[in-house]
Amino acid sequence: MVLVSLAFSAAAASAQAPTAEAPDPISGLVKQLELEKYKATIKGLTQFGDRRQGTERNRKALDWIEAQLKSYGCTNTERLQFQFTEPARRTPAAPRQPLAGGPAGPGGSTLFGKRAPTGVNNDPLAQTDERLRALNAEPTPEGTSLRENVYCTKVGTSRPDEMYIVGAHMDGIGWGEAANDNGSGTALVMELARIFSQPGVETERSIRFVLWNNEETGLNGAYAYVAQRKELQGIESPKGSGKYPEPKWLGMIQHDMMMFDHGMPVPKLDAAGKPVLDAKGQPVYVAPKEQRAEADVNIEYQSTAKFAEGAARLAWHFRAANDRYATNYPAAVGFHMTNTDSTPFMDHVPAISLRENERGQQIGAGWNPHWHQPTDLYSSYSDKDFLLGLNAAQTTLAAIAQLTGVKVRN
Repeated sequence: MVLVSLAFSAAAASAQAPTAEAPDPISGLVKQLELEKYKATIKGLTQFGDRRQGTERNRKALDWIEAQLKSYGCTNTERLQFQFTEPARRTPAAPRQPLAGGPAGPGGSTLFGKRAPTGVNNDPLAQTDERLRALNAEPTPEGTSLRENVYCTKVGTSRPDEMYIVGAHMDGIGWGEAANDNGSGTALVMELARIFSQPGVETERSIRFVLWNNEETGLNGAYAYVAQRKELQGIESPKGSGKYPEPKWLGMIQHDMMMFDHGMPVPKLDAAGKPVLDAKGQPVYVAPKEQRAEADVNIEYQSTAKFAEGAARLAWHFRAANDRYATNYPAAVGFHMTNTDSTPFMDHVPAISLRENERGQQIGAGWNPHWHQPTDLYSSYSDKDFLLGLNAAQTTLAAIAQLTGVKVRN
């Protein structure tokens, strides 16, 4: 906790308003985040379909991500390997019928909009694009197989033994392109790696940019990282070398689904402006077409975690960075972090998650029709959606730059 407090104190000092003689280096770095580059990285990831874990398309995506990181100058890329046992597939049981008026029933909860059944699409025929259906056709193999995370590290100049972890999961499911879940988070982390790897950009502390695998099967890639690396923190190797293969963790920041915050479903209207009804005479609800005016970046921490106090401070630091550096969308802090790759870290280090909405409430209430669906496609999103992801990138870049003591030398 002493290291964390020192890091936050240093961040507060570095966040002082720049003088006229000393331009703010963080503002210059944030301006290098461009919407078209962010979109292009997401588009590049979608060439591998949904990137389902254990498949060739997943492995090809990892190779592509690693090649991109190296091309940015983040040349010290590494892979963490782990074994994962895929459970045997079973004959699906008949779907359960929801209770009348229950969460998935015809009445539905209206607390967060009209609820609708949510889940993972496993029907290949639900994907109407034949090319994409063929690309996603290879199933995850049964049994035990080798899986990999890929990461690279910005080594600190004066405190290489201390590190912030910036992550996102690169795998997806649902027979689409996993553009939002989680191409949007993967592209964000890659863009930050690109900017921090530029010549002349220095940080006092280290930053590790990690792309996790097997998030969709239960956060397995992140759990494997914690299991394999937590005892190696801060150990110089070889002794006297000044090198720290696993610097001391100061914070972990996860990015998972960054683009879609359209609000609660609304009644679908016909050409005459009248509500469309289903076969049972109930109104059909659809997501609004545009990003809602209240859209924001959600910064979450877990109030029951062992490092909740430090995580709360970290979350509010990110909120302050958003206030100062983000261009379009505000940020909101919440104390419930919903089941993403920051969870394995939260009892070892302050851990937070950035995302587009409150998954436990809003996705569960049917707010996002693309979640784990064939429609999670690059083409399903507008520039307003991509811009929300870019604002999250601005937030994290600025906050991490402050925490690690960034300097830009000409």
